[in-house]
Amino acid sequence: MVTERLGGTALAAALRLVARESALRRHVVVYLSGSHAYGFPSPDSDVDLKAVHLTDTRTVLGLAAPAPAVDRMEWLDGVELDYTSNELGQVLGGLLRGNGNYLERVLCPTVIAADEPVLARIRDLAPAFLSQRAHGHYRGFAKQQRADLERKPTVKRLLYVLRTLATGIWLLERGEVVADLPQLADGLGLDGVDALIARKRSGELAELDRASIEAWAARVDGLFARIDAARTESPLPADPAEPGALDALLVDVRLAAL
Repeated sequence: MVTERLGGTALAAALRLVARESALRRHVVVYLSGSHAYGFPSPDSDVDLKAVHLTDTRTVLGLAAPAPAVDRMEWLDGVELDYTSNELGQVLGGLLRGNGNYLERVLCPTVIAADEPVLARIRDLAPAFLSQRAHGHYRGFAKQQRADLERKPTVKRLLYVLRTLATGIWLLERGEVVADLPQLADGLGLDGVDALIARKRSGELAELDRASIEAWAARVDGLFARIDAARTESPLPADPAEPGALDALLVDVRLAAL
């Protein structure tokens, strides 16, 4: 899956960074995110890596609280890499709150590296933590993205609004986390997305003309209405079905790491 989305140079640079960071912390998963995962990269897109790591158990038990996140951006071999990793405890708590960033990290297929047994256990618990709480994340995030789009209209920003809303709708309607916009557009009947993606291939800053903005405005409004309706009609529970399951998993993993 990842080899289909990253060219040889970009993939080599990503693997080099992951190897270096894996020597510093134990990754549960390193996930390829951003436009490469969403299906609309342009030649100048950066490589967005989102990870989950497990802090040493003795460190967690000590007086000095470990940093919950690590962020860095750098260039390797001419490739711009954006790396973020969050600690497992923080991520599992976020899953219960419906944090879409964390849901995508542990449930989407564009995985570069993983502790397979731990990741498999988390994925097996998806019915215990997936809930309608994800509506707040995806709708709220899309609202922010739409405000950014209105301030500076670009094709990229419109695609991000569409991707965020479509992922939220798909999750609420079908109980699955899907981040790939072409797949979402095909399944949800979003015509015209392919043309936008083709325009974005000219570059990250490809501008959006006024006619396109006006043509898509009503459709975006419709997606906001649909995500609200999807929450009302969703087969997912209003709240996580078994919140204690993730707590038990975290305790088990930390004890096993001693």
